Amino acid sequence: MAHGIRLALDFGFIPVVPPKSNRLRPWQHDKALYRKRNEIERLFRRLKGFRRISSRFGKLDVVFLASLNFALIV
Repeated sequence: MAHGIRLALDFGFIPVVPPKSNRLRPWQHDKALYRKRNEIERLFRRLKGFRRISSRFGKLDVVFLASLNFALIV
């Protein structure tokens, strides 16, 4: 098992990313959890496309949340 995976397991994390197909000793991963993780990563990638949110032009919390809500609706 890779050093990084062993360290993550020691800290109580669950491996979500699947191992490469040519790995000699692959680890177990949860496919449903990986799918959810991928959805969240794609959401943040889309939100970063909105310049107002990524650079946080609105300094007030209310304005930032309104911009975030607008981006999520779009």
